[in-house]
Amino acid sequence: MHLSDILSLMVENTHTSHRPPSVEDITDMLARHGIAHTRQRSKIAQILFAQPQHLSAEQVLERVNTEGSIVSKATVYNTLGLFARKGLIRELIVDPSKVFYDSSTHVHHHFYRVDSGELQDIEERDFILHHLPDLPEGTELDRVDIIVRLRAKTK
Repeated sequence: MHLSDILSLMVENTHTSHRPPSVEDITDMLARHGIAHTRQRSKIAQILFAQPQHLSAEQVLERVNTEGSIVSKATVYNTLGLFARKGLIRELIVDPSKVFYDSSTHVHHHFYRVDSGELQDIEERDFILHHLPDLPEGTELDRVDIIVRLRAKTK
């Protein structure tokens, strides 16, 4: 498959009826996932779930503190790790130094633009996997994450 064919499969995140969650929505969501509510966790969740998006921990920290809250870097990292472990968000490691947190947890894959650092969603239906290798004994498939790395064409 050529790169142009892959690009034609790109599907933007199309959640047209998405509305930012209320404080009550956030509190309920945290409770349903067994996460104790704190003001800092609530604020981080409000930023993450304001819209479908991919944010780094640094971007979350900047947005939280820009909106008048004072949240430490450690609190942001710990909260993002907790949210990922509890299934609220997906952790995407695009390279050893870049981790993004995806507010959309449905099964999907990503284009990663190495020159701009931008992530874009690719819906699962747009990839057809015909065969996976045999899994090591004693294991089962959790999920398949595909990250297609792109860069601008050079002349």
